[in-house]
Amino acid sequence: MKNLSEFPFEKARGISKEEIIAAGKAIELKIGVPRPPRGRPSKSDAEKYQSTSIRLHPKVMAWARKEARNRGIGYQTIINEALLEKTGYRIGVKQIDEWDSSSLPGTAGMLL
Repeated sequence: MKNLSEFPFEKARGISKEEIIAAGKAIELKIGVPRPPRGRPSKSDAEKYQSTSIRLHPKVMAWARKEARNRGIGYQTIINEALLEKTGYRIGVKQIDEWDSSSLPGTAGMLL
């Protein structure tokens, strides 16, 4: 078979999950070290963000997008950082699960 286009892929059988696991174990045995896990690591509850919808002034959006372009990150990250800074919390300084909504300005008596 000189050319891959000659191989009849439509006639090839599928590989079962058991065969995939067996192949992984064979590779680990051959190289002598366990294979690293694949995929994105899962986040803890404190690291997960809550989806929300909010209307912002066009000037705020323009500022966030410009700042995001300058820094090479997403504009939603810029807005999130600005809100965290305004509330006195920064990622890496205080953990999200340490938030006490009663200490936020203008939220006395509110359930957040």
